[in-house]
Amino acid sequence: MNDFELSRDALGRLVYRAGEEAPHEVVPVRAFPIAAPDEGIALVAGNGRELRWIETLAELPVAARELIEEELASREFLPRIRRIVAVSSFATPSTWSVETDRGATRFVLKGEEDIRRIGDGRLLIADSHGIQFLIREVGALDKGSRKLLDRFL
Repeated sequence: MNDFELSRDALGRLVYRAGEEAPHEVVPVRAFPIAAPDEGIALVAGNGRELRWIETLAELPVAARELIEEELASREFLPRIRRIVAVSSFATPSTWSVETDRGATRFVLKGEEDIRRIGDGRLLIADSHGIQFLIREVGALDKGSRKLLDRFL
């Protein structure tokens, strides 16, 4: 997988070079951002053309993998709920106070239909503004969080 290289240009954009081709500014795009975040990543040029398909990030050299992970982190916003602290009401709409991997926050859940099961014990919760929150594994939540969540499932 060393037949290409990635670097940043003077403006901090990700640049892809392969063989004799001219360098291209690229954007990494995950095929399955929730189910398989480290698998199936395309490097896409500004014109929308896929320049490289990466089966798994683990196959890349450390430097290239780090550049892709940095770029993805700067573009993606999917906070992971670690703990549900409180819920204002068991009827919707309700205000949820949660702790995420990005800090504590509050959001309004408009309806129970805004909680979607996405397989393997994962949930995707959309707030009233359309921001998505991920619960990676319901079983890994503390007992109090699971009890609050069960009232909505």
